[in-house]
Amino acid sequence: MGTTPPIRVAVFTPHPIVATGIATILGETQGRFVPAIFDIEGPEPDIALYDVAFLADGDTTALDVLVEKTATIVMLIGTTLRPDLTARALDHGADGFFDLVAPVSEVLQALESTTTGWQAGDTGPNPTVGSSKESRTDLTSGDIGLSDREHQILALIAQGYTNREIAQEIFLGVNTVKTHIRGAYRKIGVTHRSGAVGWAIDHGLPSD
Repeated sequence: MGTTPPIRVAVFTPHPIVATGIATILGETQGRFVPAIFDIEGPEPDIALYDVAFLADGDTTALDVLVEKTATIVMLIGTTLRPDLTARALDHGADGFFDLVAPVSEVLQALESTTTGWQAGDTGPNPTVGSSKESRTDLTSGDIGLSDREHQILALIAQGYTNREIAQEIFLGVNTVKTHIRGAYRKIGVTHRSGAVGWAIDHGLPSD
């Protein structure tokens, strides 16, 4: 790497096994990325890897400090089991994300992508992995295979629409709407309307 300084990476996770895994990955980069300890009074790490599991109880304190009081790039360690947590952390100002079970090559790509120096207003899309609008949309629908129509109908269900009102709103027959609803229920793992409303709220869809 010559005289290029290493990129310092701090890991925030409640799970020791995750911390160990990240440390192993960093150790395989020949000094490109090195572990760092975060101290609010000390040098700020270049990148913070923030495990969204911290948000399961609603506490955003550490995330807010990283986003609002440091110049550190915040990359999220997400999970397909709780995409709503990743979406919530992005809404708080995190820069991007990768999945907990991503291959090592994708994790390193995510870290490398933060070093481009891209800023809002620059030409072209933000290259940081997980930073695009499309990636954020995938958090609520793509990972579990919801179609655009199923996603739209779930949003309307969350807003209190009846099947007939949904049909009128999106110009479909009631039976077709019910077919889409059954398909969506299977994909999100619910068996009744209140369960669908709960899922929609947890995943950031507008609700009544």
